[in-house]
Amino acid sequence: MNLLTELREGLSISWSAIRANKLRSALTTLGIVIGIVTVTLMGTAISGLNSSFMTSVSSIGADVLFVDRRSWFTKSAQEWIQGQKRPIITLAIAEGLARQLTLASAVAPVADTEADVNYQKRRASSVSIVGTTENYITTMGLTVAAGRFLSAGECNGGRPVCVLGSVAATNLFLEASPLGQKILIDQHPFEVVGVLEKLGGFAGDGGLDSQIMIPIPQYTKNLERNPNYEIQVKVSHLEQIEDAADELRLVMRRLRQLPPGKPDDFAINQQDQFLELFHQLAGTIGMVGIFITGLSLFVGGIGIMNIMFVSVAERTREIGVRKAIGAKRRTILLQFLIEAASICLLGGLIALAIAWPATLLLNKIMPAALSPTIVGIALLVSLVTGVVSGFLPAWRAARMNPVDALRNE
Repeated sequence: MNLLTELREGLSISWSAIRANKLRSALTTLGIVIGIVTVTLMGTAISGLNSSFMTSVSSIGADVLFVDRRSWFTKSAQEWIQGQKRPIITLAIAEGLARQLTLASAVAPVADTEADVNYQKRRASSVSIVGTTENYITTMGLTVAAGRFLSAGECNGGRPVCVLGSVAATNLFLEASPLGQKILIDQHPFEVVGVLEKLGGFAGDGGLDSQIMIPIPQYTKNLERNPNYEIQVKVSHLEQIEDAADELRLVMRRLRQLPPGKPDDFAINQQDQFLELFHQLAGTIGMVGIFITGLSLFVGGIGIMNIMFVSVAERTREIGVRKAIGAKRRTILLQFLIEAASICLLGGLIALAIAWPATLLLNKIMPAALSPTIVGIALLVSLVTGVVSGFLPAWRAARMNPVDALRNE
C-alpha cells in the first residue's frame, strides 16, 4: 500500500469516526475555535492598524525633517522639562533656514493652537488652527480637493483666508460648498479658499483632516503673538536625508549662535521615530496576543489529546483487526493523526466563519482587514495543533500489540 492510498484510506476512516461522534467532535473543536478566532482577530487588527499607520505616515513622507526645541519622544520627565526651557524656535530662524539650506526643496514654519470656530449657527469647539506658509502643502504632501491652498502673497501679510481639512469642512458646512464663505475663528472672520483631500487613518483622526490652516501673519495677529514654531524641512532627494540632517544641524547651530562644545538647544525629528515607537507597541500587542492565543490553543490541544486517547481506547479491537490483516504502524499512526488534524481543521474553518463577520464589525471601530495571509496562517495553526495534539495517542495506537488488542473486549 503506497502513501497516497494510506492517506486516502486514513481520511475516509477519520471522517467516518467524526460523523459517528458528532457531539463529541463538536465539543472537542470548541477550544480550537476560540483559539483560532483569537489568532484571526488579533492578526486582522494588527494588520489593519499597521496598514493605516503606514499610509498616514507615508503621506507626510520619509524625506521631511522637523525642527523643534524638544524631541518628539523624551526618555524622562527631566529631559522633557529641559526641552521646555530651551529658547523657542522663531520665524526668523525659519527664514534663515530657507535662505541657507542647500539640500532642502521647501521649508515651512508651523505654529498651532486650538480655537472655537463658527459658521452661521454651527459651532466647532477646540479646532486645531495651524499658522503656516504656502510651503506647508509641499512639506506635508497634501492635495487640494476644492479651491486652492494659501498663496505666497497671503502668507506674507495679505487678507485673512483659510484652508479647511476635509473633516473640518464637513463639520461646519455639511454637504454645502465652503468656498468663498466666511467663518469665525476665535471671533475673527476668515474666508475659505480651499478644502483638502481626505487623508483618513491616523492622520485623519483628529489630525490633518480636522485642521484649519491660515497664514502666519493672521495667526500671530489674532491667535498667538509669539508662538514656538516647528519648522518642516523637505529634503530635495531622499537619499540625501542624512546629509540634509547634518546640514540642518550646522545651520541651526549657526542661527542659534551656539559655540563649539555647547549642546544643541533644539531637536531634529524624523518620522522614523514614529515608526520605531509604533513597531515597539505593535510588537508588545503581538506578544500579548500570542500568549492569549497560545493559552487558548494549549487548552484546546489538551482537549483534542484527551479525546483522541479515548478514541484509541474505544477502537482498540479495530486496531488489532487492522494490524492482524497486515496494517503497518505507519498506517495506524496516519489514521489517528489525520483524525486529530481533521477535527482541528474543522474547528479552524468554523473559527474563520465566525471571524469574518466579527472583522467587519471590528472595522467599524478600528482598522481591520482579513487578508488571505491571515486565513492561511489560521488554517496552518489549526493543522499543526491537530498533528501535535494527536501524535501521542496515534503513536500509542500504532505501537499496540495486535494479539493484546484483539483480546480487548
